[in-house]
Amino acid sequence: MLASIDPWETALAVCLALATLVCLFDRHVLRATVAFIALALFMVLAWAWLGAPWLALAELALGVLLTGAALFYALGAFHRGLARRALGRKSPHIDTFQGPVSHRFARGALTLAWCVMVGAVIRLVVPGMAYAPSEHPLMLVAVLMVGTAMGAFALHRHRLRRLLAFNVLGSGVFLLMIGLAGAHEGAQALVGVGLFIACVGTLLGALLIRHLHSHDDEANQEDIQASGVAR
Repeated sequence: MLASIDPWETALAVCLALATLVCLFDRHVLRATVAFIALALFMVLAWAWLGAPWLALAELALGVLLTGAALFYALGAFHRGLARRALGRKSPHIDTFQGPVSHRFARGALTLAWCVMVGAVIRLVVPGMAYAPSEHPLMLVAVLMVGTAMGAFALHRHRLRRLLAFNVLGSGVFLLMIGLAGAHEGAQALVGVGLFIACVGTLLGALLIRHLHSHDDEANQEDIQASGVAR
């Protein structure tokens, strides 16, 4: 029923959905990273809306500040002025991997399949949701976040885009958990631990990405030097 729609919760769900789609599918990786920061800020509001203020504080510290800094570090924004060049017109931070048409079709089909499967599980756990979906906009957007993040993580080739998908997947799962369990102290504690583990995983992933980028740069430099000597 339209009378049951909460405009503020619906607006928050729409913002979460838009930030998720930009974060996962924008080929400009710097812009996608900024979209994740926006997503984390919207998650802070979502936790506060769901009656979990401690999770809102944890999301602000772990999701926005630490995870955001780790993602920008993985992007190389803190190295040799890359942040200034990345904001320029000729940005190097663009995922140029195209893939065949079959790859893009498989990405869309897999994303849709994940959304359907997650939605089916929620339908079994919360039967009333199928008859009044407008009363659960945050649950619906959590299903979208989980499904699209699984599809993006499985089919993206860019390292940082996979790390972004990992974080969006975690946010969607945590939102589903609180949506199903309510603002119970045990559920909040479990999600808080999950946020901490996800943050640590992102920090390690960022360090690994920078190490691999440094190794690639060294290999490219050696190839250039070898090519110069051969000439």
